[in-house]
Amino acid sequence: MAGDEERAGKELREARRTFTLVVERDPESGWLVGEVVELPGCYTQAADLPALERNVQEAIRAYLRTAEPGEPISEFVGTWRVEVVA
Repeated sequence: MAGDEERAGKELREARRTFTLVVERDPESGWLVGEVVELPGCYTQAADLPALERNVQEAIRAYLRTAEPGEPISEFVGTWRVEVVA
């Protein structure tokens, strides 16, 4: 029985999930800032896209490790550009 539980835990840890990343360039530093839409407060930054991808994967893993069990994850719906006369 312990072997089954160990395998189930390993499968859960290795489960692949897809998240949505919004990327903006910081106007002062020029660095890229990434926000994981589905995970509130999950942000990271880097000088280039390959480094940002590595950093965001690390940030997501850290977020998921520290999340409360059963904590709901937001569902990404889409983006919308709004024009405003100011």
